Amino acid sequence: MSGKIFAGGIVVLALIAGIAMYYLQVYYYYEEVDVSAEQVTLTLLEGSADPIVADNLQAIDATSSPIRYRACFTTSHSLAMLSETYEMYEGAEPLIAPYWFECFDAMEVGKALEKGRALAFLGQKNIAHGVDRVVAVMEDGRGFVWHQVNEEIKK
Repeated sequence: MSGKIFAGGIVVLALIAGIAMYYLQVYYYYEEVDVSAEQVTLTLLEGSADPIVADNLQAIDATSSPIRYRACFTTSHSLAMLSETYEMYEGAEPLIAPYWFECFDAMEVGKALEKGRALAFLGQKNIAHGVDRVVAVMEDGRGFVWHQVNEEIKK
């Protein structure tokens, strides 16, 4: 009888720990960013940062990790103009956002990048040690921002 109680206690503790880990990963650390002070910037071909037109900006971030930043926006800039003016980002891999941040669909952005329906640009090199800010813009003007580990850390 005491073995069943002991096993049941382990199951209950594991369930509580699982729920706590899920909550911490998906909700606890993320905060909405005050976008009134935010700008979407891209790196010009010459190397300096330049803000672009970014309407309907929404962003989340967390202090627990430099790669938790995600943002969505719309822009009136064409892909042709952006590609002639700003530095492209090779190897862009959008990171999945929490499901409740509905505007950011990493799978859709990734597929659009693969098929050429979106282009990725360098937002800022080394926004944190070994982490770049990447900005992807789709043909329809939707834009997405995330932080991605760069070659400095991948080595």
